[in-house]
Parts: sequence; structure tokens; C-alpha cells
Amino acid sequence: MSLPEAFTQRLSRIVPPEAYATILSTFDAPKQVTFRVNPLKTTPQALEEELNAEGIAYEKIDWELLEGVYRIAPEDKLRLTQTAAFYAGKLYIQNLSSMIAPVLLSPQPEETVLDLAAAPGGKTLILAGMMENTGWLSAVELQRERFFRLCDNLKHQGVTNAHTYMTDGRSVGKKCPEMFDRILLDSPCSSEARFKTHEPKSMSYWSIHKVKETSKLQRRLLLSAFDALKVGGKLLYSTCSFSPEENENPLQYLLDRHGDRLKTLPITLPFDNLQKPLTHWGKEVYDERIQNAVRILPTDTIDGFFICLLEKR
Repeated sequence: MSLPEAFTQRLSRIVPPEAYATILSTFDAPKQVTFRVNPLKTTPQALEEELNAEGIAYEKIDWELLEGVYRIAPEDKLRLTQTAAFYAGKLYIQNLSSMIAPVLLSPQPEETVLDLAAAPGGKTLILAGMMENTGWLSAVELQRERFFRLCDNLKHQGVTNAHTYMTDGRSVGKKCPEMFDRILLDSPCSSEARFKTHEPKSMSYWSIHKVKETSKLQRRLLLSAFDALKVGGKLLYSTCSFSPEENENPLQYLLDRHGDRLKTLPITLPFDNLQKPLTHWGKEVYDERIQNAVRILPTDTIDGFFICLLEKR
């Protein structure tokens, strides 16, 4: 199945022209499988010994940003999920771009941290690991089925500092004003970066109307996150979408309302498949502070992603 024509037309206007063909090709082939060690249950060295004993060939990804991260061929994924280490919760399969967001937020032990759209919990697990299972980690999810999947994941991976809430993230800011040191909002989105031409269902719900409707939800979630954030606290906003309506637009909406109390922080990443945010889209002209955000362009290993780190003044 081919990608929706309206999507590809928009994508060609968003990404750099010289990268467009390469980016299109990433939707066709299965990606390399990446996973990371769970520091709450084991160490990179101990996990490597287990994988070696199982005869699983892996490649270590050496980033200062992320420790204990590995890559395997797509055809080895099933074997990995049948290992004792997988069943014991010593590793977690996750795309690299999803690992980056919580690491950039950089929660510290004993802090109060909020994951505002937490299911299925992969990023929540990283937050808990960086916090060393101390402090207070609130994980919010509205959808019932996804909420229980989140709870199962946290329990399986040995997280003990998380408090889970099945509630609407848009209401949290008013309920918990200026309560959190750090907030992760990996926002619900149209998931454009996860389209796969060999999985028609991955893009069957997409439409420009859906993108615009999701943008309204993202704006409300950002306002809620701002209200819940302490002065001096940090907020990381991310999506797995390319659309400016879901990335630059919600940030512009937030800055229009609270720009005098927010600054965006520069982001440094250890690879070059990156693009600066757009300066304008349609009639929208974006605040220059949004230029500190970053759009990760997809490769055979990493999904497309958008990340912005803000600080409340």
C-alpha cells in the first residue's frame, strides 16, 4: 500500500528537498530493532553476558546520551522476546527517538516528575530509572485499555516510585498547580512517523482533519503542563508527527499565552539527521524561540520525531 498522497505532498514541503526521497524510502522497509537495558533490574554488562549466552548478535550504540542501548536485525526480534532477560523485564524494546525525549528532560533522584500522556510506558520507565526509583513520578493516561497496559509495564519493569492516574491530562494543571520539577508531554498525535507501507492499518486513520483536531488537543495539554510546572521547572514536548500543526503550532499557541514566562533551551544530539523547525507554515509565522526545538529525520534505525525543551521562568 502506498502512503496517502495528501501526506506525501505535505511532507515534501516540510522536510529538506535533498532528503525527501531518502525519507520516503524509510516507510517501506522494516527498521532495525533497538532496545535498552533496564537499570532497575540489571546492568549493561550483565545483560550483554545473557545475550551472548543466548547467541543473539547485537550491536552496541555508543552515545553519551544513552547508556546500555543496542541494535539488532529485524529478523532477530522474535528470538529476543523469547529470552529470559526479556521475560524478567531486564530489557525494553523501544525506538531510539522515543528514548531521547525522557533523557533530554533529565529527571533527577528525589524530584517530582509528571508524564502527562504516559501509555504504554516506555518513556515512563526511563524516567523512573533516571530517578533511581526515588521521588514522585506521576503517570497519567486517559484511555482505559492503555492505562492498564501502562500499569502492567511499570510493574513488570520494577518501577516503584510511579503513581498512575486514569484521567484527562488537560485537567491536571488546574488540579496540581506548579507541583512538578519536570514534565514530559509526549503528546498524542497522528503518528505520521510510524507509517509503514507494509502495514496499511498504521495510516488508515490519517487525514488532514485528524491532524488539525489533534492539534487542538495538544494545545490544551501544553497549557495544562505549563500550569502544573514549577517555576524553574523544565517541560519537554514531543510528537512522532511531521505536521507543523502538531509541532510548531501548539508551541506557538503556548508562547502566545505564556511567552513572557517561558524560554526554549537548545538541544544537542549525537547525530546529524536533524532539521530545524519551520519558520512559517501557511499563514502562521513562528516565534524565533521555537528554533531551539529539533525535528529528527527518520533513517533505517530511528523514527521521525519532534522535540522541544522549555523552562518556566
